[in-house]
Amino acid sequence: MNGAQTTEQGDCSKFKGTIPHCCKKTPSVVDLLPGTPYNQQTANCCRGGVINSWAQDPATAVSSFQLTVGQAGTTNKTVRVPKNFTLKAPGPGYTCGPGKIVKPTRFIGTDKRRVTQALMTWNVTCTYSQFLAQKTPTCCVSLSSFYNSTIVPCPTCSCGCRNTSQPGNCVDPKGPKIASVVRNPGKNVYLQPLVQCTNHMCPVRIHWHVKTNYKAYWRVKVTITNFNYNMNYSQWNLVVQHPNFDNLTQTFSFNYKPLTPYASINDTGILWGVKFYNDLLMQAGPYGNVQSELLFQKEASAFTLEKGWAFPRRIYFNGDNCVMPPPDSYPWLPNTGSRKPIRSRFSAITALISLLLTVFLHENL
Repeated sequence: MNGAQTTEQGDCSKFKGTIPHCCKKTPSVVDLLPGTPYNQQTANCCRGGVINSWAQDPATAVSSFQLTVGQAGTTNKTVRVPKNFTLKAPGPGYTCGPGKIVKPTRFIGTDKRRVTQALMTWNVTCTYSQFLAQKTPTCCVSLSSFYNSTIVPCPTCSCGCRNTSQPGNCVDPKGPKIASVVRNPGKNVYLQPLVQCTNHMCPVRIHWHVKTNYKAYWRVKVTITNFNYNMNYSQWNLVVQHPNFDNLTQTFSFNYKPLTPYASINDTGILWGVKFYNDLLMQAGPYGNVQSELLFQKEASAFTLEKGWAFPRRIYFNGDNCVMPPPDSYPWLPNTGSRKPIRSRFSAITALISLLLTVFLHENL
């Protein structure tokens, strides 16, 4: 096997001479780490189990490994399609279909003059479901603006409620024993999120702040905060839906690419970190956040700060749909509605005084 390895070898006692890499009928295969010796590598291998989305970097969005199956024969009649594929990255959530035989893969030689063909090729499609991966959501959104002092927090219990009757449900960041609570995860172990004690109890929070309103532009600050002590998010991505993305002028600390499934509509974009700068979202703590600002050009026919238009419609973090605050809680523009009753009461009092003076003068006359 090249480019990967199985987690267990199994019972290979019946083999003499060369011992196989694995003798289990249901092997678990894991990716090799970067820096693996060249004689153990293959093309597009050894990424440590981390691959980018196709929009972020197509060159690192593919991972592969090569294995030799013994006693499989050398014809397409003796080779059988594998069954029961399962993909874990790093936890549950993926459901894989059966292998389907497709057109054999063709390989071009190094001299570009000869083409060889595989005996058989099959495709397996795995689909991700947020509901299978987690019983509760994994992220939430909070909102604020320059024109209103109100900060709209994530909805309470967005990702579960804090259980005060069971200690250890969350971690108090100001507690004296925080180091003893956060454990070393070890190797190849998927740990459930261990989050800070908050009202929302989400591992990740995205904050959208409408920062400035210029004459022809408006600016937004986006902050992603990690509340999970058990996980770093490498090569993270954020998908945001907002109608003004068709006029996005500049992103200051994030990479950006429009997502246009419908050619005539450009209201969705994907954001991700700059390599070696903020492409790694560290675990909860003083360094567990990344942020950037977005500059939008105003479109006269659509731009407004009223009725929450400046806030996103949907936000996804690493493919998971984040919990949004209810629309009626969004920061609203200040208005003079609160002054109208005062003026009305003042007018009523003035009218009453005028009436009393009129009656008093009439009686004296």
